[in-house]
Amino acid sequence: MRTRWRSAAVGAAAVGLVAGLVGPAGAAAVYGPDAAAHAPTLTAAAPTPTPTPAPTPASDGFAQLTPAVTRQLDDAIRKVLAEAKIPGVIVAVSAPGKGEYIRSFGVADKATGAPMTPNLNMRIGSVTKTFTVTALLELVDDGKVGLDDPIGKYVDGVPNGDRITLRELAGMRSGLFNYSADEDFYKALTSNPERPFTPQELLDYSFKHPVLFEPNAKFYYCNTNLILLGLVVEKVSGVPLGRFIEREVVSPAGLKHTVFPTGPEFPEPHAQGYTNQTASGKIENSTDWNPSWGWAAGAMISDLPDLRSWAKTLATGTLLTPATQAQRLDVVDAIPGAGYGLGIFNVQGWIGHNGSLPGYGSLVLYLPQARATLVVLLNTDIGYEGQEPSTLFGEAITKIVTPERVYTLPAQPPS
Repeated sequence: MRTRWRSAAVGAAAVGLVAGLVGPAGAAAVYGPDAAAHAPTLTAAAPTPTPTPAPTPASDGFAQLTPAVTRQLDDAIRKVLAEAKIPGVIVAVSAPGKGEYIRSFGVADKATGAPMTPNLNMRIGSVTKTFTVTALLELVDDGKVGLDDPIGKYVDGVPNGDRITLRELAGMRSGLFNYSADEDFYKALTSNPERPFTPQELLDYSFKHPVLFEPNAKFYYCNTNLILLGLVVEKVSGVPLGRFIEREVVSPAGLKHTVFPTGPEFPEPHAQGYTNQTASGKIENSTDWNPSWGWAAGAMISDLPDLRSWAKTLATGTLLTPATQAQRLDVVDAIPGAGYGLGIFNVQGWIGHNGSLPGYGSLVLYLPQARATLVVLLNTDIGYEGQEPSTLFGEAITKIVTPERVYTLPAQPPS
């Protein structure tokens, strides 16, 4: 999901960080009670193109990326871009033997008109969750932690900490309140978006609220869970979370442009990001906002080549033992049409995560049957008609390339 920060519980102004397939993932990503859309009503900016006849899927359900299908993808992406008034987007779709589609549309900078290009660094929101949980699962494989350990073994002061397990945190079934849905947090962030937040400050916003339900009783997308898992990784490894992820996850995965920033630093070249999650409610440039508020749930930065590689690594479990990867992919029903495992979604067979935080959105997916990869990166988090912008692109693209497996990730209803 995503890393939004909105929740009906704290009023229309407060937005919950849902990370990207935010989720429903990543505080920085995409769902939770805070995943309800808060965008203004938008009207189409261009006429709907006449669709090309849907391709006949091959035996693995993935269409051949012929020139006709490529034109159909171009039209579908431009339609979403225009209707939802999205500044710019980068898209990559590929599968062995079926071809490769890499395109960018729109602008990376509204002020200068600089075009979006496929080589830009982007904030990835809740896709960060996939890296944090991978780091945790590596410690599981090393015998240093157990998925059924209570969080209270590692972090003091957690409500129900003697009963909430690491597995329930990674699976979004802890019952803890989402700090990014707290009104005081929202005010603090939007009044000074360049300020740093510590993990303990984030937990304090959560822990002042009563628990929402008993451990493992239901699914609730919650960034608080990932902050706790990040602290577990730090305590057990003895090194800062970002350093551990870069050393034990990013580097072994062969990623060259994926970083865990300690502040607002943003490697060049990068797109400018635009959000309406602001104190005024007006659209602002959020490029240099400090992502520390998302930390283990949504702070990371990456680019298209790295995320195309990571989609496969994540879904196939290259960095983990087969037994641990199997536990990761053991999804339970989360929201209609989607299951959630340990820091990972399965939506109609597409495995991965979405992400969102102010100004940016991402979608990183892999379809094992076709060995297909889909990555979408965009420079806004502003929703359209109740949908995350990354979901709009994911649905439009998969209707063409995998018509029997259409990616759609509705917002999680309030608990």
